[in-house]
Amino acid sequence: MDCIGDLGFWARDQGGWTHMWDYYPQGIIEFGMADAWKTAPVTLEICGTLLSWRDKQGYDIDDVRYIFDQSLKWHISSFNAKSSAVPPQWWPEVNRWLKKMGYRFVLRRFSYPEFVRLHGKLAFRTWWENKGVAPIYRKFTLALRLKNDKRTEVFYLDEDIRKWLPGDIVYDDAIFMPVDMPEGTYDLGIAILDPHTLKPKVLLAIEDKGSDGWYHLGKVSVREALKE
Repeated sequence: MDCIGDLGFWARDQGGWTHMWDYYPQGIIEFGMADAWKTAPVTLEICGTLLSWRDKQGYDIDDVRYIFDQSLKWHISSFNAKSSAVPPQWWPEVNRWLKKMGYRFVLRRFSYPEFVRLHGKLAFRTWWENKGVAPIYRKFTLALRLKNDKRTEVFYLDEDIRKWLPGDIVYDDAIFMPVDMPEGTYDLGIAILDPHTLKPKVLLAIEDKGSDGWYHLGKVSVREALKE
């Protein structure tokens, strides 16, 4: 949709009609688009520019915040600003907006056993939060990795993260050790991969990302017999 931010560009000539207070909130409902964001991205283009909002329309920070918050309510994933500069005093509000736009995956908890038997399975439990306002729309691959000096093994998980809507996500599963997996202590990592290159592609909103794009979770000991 075009003209996000219209709080009165032509209201004087159109009986007070605006995109922000009339067209968008009504049209989204009347055109049956209220749930469209769950399966396809919402992209919005600015009315005017950010500089013209300030210099021509006279918007203040409260106006800007209102516009941004309304777009988040409509589950925006991308925004065309027409390459306009951002007024310096608005940068904090713009950065707040960008952090909520689209998806924002936070891994809140990852639970797993310290030891795994050879040829056994490593069961895990996860709690995620999508702190954005939309899902991810492309089919990326969630993966775990066990790595040490002797072996690197990547496990591609059967989870469709396109279904991770805003809010909490609980995902529990297990990976099975290959029959030729050597004993040893392994670094456990997680990443969301490009399905074509199988390289880490999607950034997570957590710390401890390695230079190779994998996020460190901890260590796992793989051995023949587990100690009591």
